[in-house]
Amino acid sequence: MRTSLTARRLSKAALLLAGVTAVAFTGACGGTGTESADGKTVTVYSADGVGGWYKSQFDAFTAETGIAVNLVEAGSGEVVNRVDKEQSNPQADVVVTLPPFIQKAKQSGLLQPSGIDTAAVPAAAKDADGTYVTMANNFLCFIANPAVDASALTWEDLLKPEYKGKLQYSTPGQAGDGTAVLVLLQQLRGKQGALDYLAALQANNVGPSSSTGKLQAKVDKGELLIANGDVQMNLTTVQEKGSKFNVFFPAADGKRSTVAVPYMMGLAKGAPHKDDATELMRFLMAPAAQAKLGPEAFAVSPRTDVPAPADGGPAAALKGVDVVPVDWNKVLTELDADVAAYQKATGS
Repeated sequence: MRTSLTARRLSKAALLLAGVTAVAFTGACGGTGTESADGKTVTVYSADGVGGWYKSQFDAFTAETGIAVNLVEAGSGEVVNRVDKEQSNPQADVVVTLPPFIQKAKQSGLLQPSGIDTAAVPAAAKDADGTYVTMANNFLCFIANPAVDASALTWEDLLKPEYKGKLQYSTPGQAGDGTAVLVLLQQLRGKQGALDYLAALQANNVGPSSSTGKLQAKVDKGELLIANGDVQMNLTTVQEKGSKFNVFFPAADGKRSTVAVPYMMGLAKGAPHKDDATELMRFLMAPAAQAKLGPEAFAVSPRTDVPAPADGGPAAALKGVDVVPVDWNKVLTELDADVAAYQKATGS
């Protein structure tokens, strides 16, 4: 199995202090983390990008409840694939991923209703059957190395020969942000127009990537000049790591557009620690934790009683950008055919 992230295991003592372990997507089926001394542990499989907020909230949760949290991060599609492969021996308690992969998880019977109170979350931001809810709102974007003036870049500009071997985007069907690239282009150009564009862009594309997060360091170092990303993850990385890249939205016909790619959370079917997992989900969706999404993660709470930060953060990045509505359930219905058509068009 391909390694998706660097494995880092904390000792039991350190885990009790930190409450978080990042573990690898490797090895045979079995335990994915270290339990706390009294055996209370929750394992979270999550799309990468909100690690800083997770760290502070998991620390607070462990301090309050004594329940340790094991965190497994990877690309959005990879998260769901792992849960699917482990159905005979479930390891995940909580699943957090982007659309349409959370919808795919429900459709595949990988989630169960959590029973947590989501009354403060609008109907459009949660599943009617209670299997998943938006944990943090987020939006597709692109990032550019400072060597590139990204202020007025258009989609057509990305096809220029000067970006050959210096541009990469995460793979549709594997990564949530990569799938969002395909979906946005479909909204802007129609399905065939999106395929024609991505076929042309393939001349510049470095190759597939199952994780959008891994592209950030490459753009920061200048190995890439342009990559896709999402507002929350990219702004957080700039703040926490001092990365030198700029967030931008390619324009079409003089208009910049994006689609929402929220982090959505569900309770895994067969969760080994169901009660503790539900307690963690309640904690993460509570106003106190949700209010930290802006300052700690550059994300926007879906709760109607948690106001978005007035200054800076995602609001500033999205100024003048149209957010195109997407029916993610419809996207999921057509995803296999769309990904197959994408692979044929790009030869990937």
